Amino acid sequence: MNPERMRKRGVDFLIREHAILDGWRLVFNKVASRNFREGYANIERDETDTVEGVLYTLGEEDMEKLDVCEGYPCQYDRMTVRVRLDNGEEMQAVTYVAVPDIVKDGVKPSRKYLNHLLAGCDVLSAEYCARLRKWETMD
Repeated sequence: MNPERMRKRGVDFLIREHAILDGWRLVFNKVASRNFREGYANIERDETDTVEGVLYTLGEEDMEKLDVCEGYPCQYDRMTVRVRLDNGEEMQAVTYVAVPDIVKDGVKPSRKYLNHLLAGCDVLSAEYCARLRKWETMD
């Protein structure tokens, strides 16, 4: 959700906006490749929850750059989901879901990693940002 991180990765985006994914929940259970005790963001189906995120409008070339950065298809798989925008419009979006073989309970994000998600608080709801800030980290 960090626009600066996207720019550093060479991913150019046209639009950056708030989006809501109903029926899913945020978890940090994707095992980091550099530290098996650290968890990266993932989403899991949960009809009682909602995930807020940042929707980026990208060209195909930039999507391919993002695929490399996100470890697609070895670390994360792409999934098409339906998101809701602030104006009530619904649209299809691509998200990344961790490959099941590298998901583990009991891992936590680092503070540095969580800060990348918190960098989206300029477009996320205040309530969701408060929820993210309360997340227990490994450090």
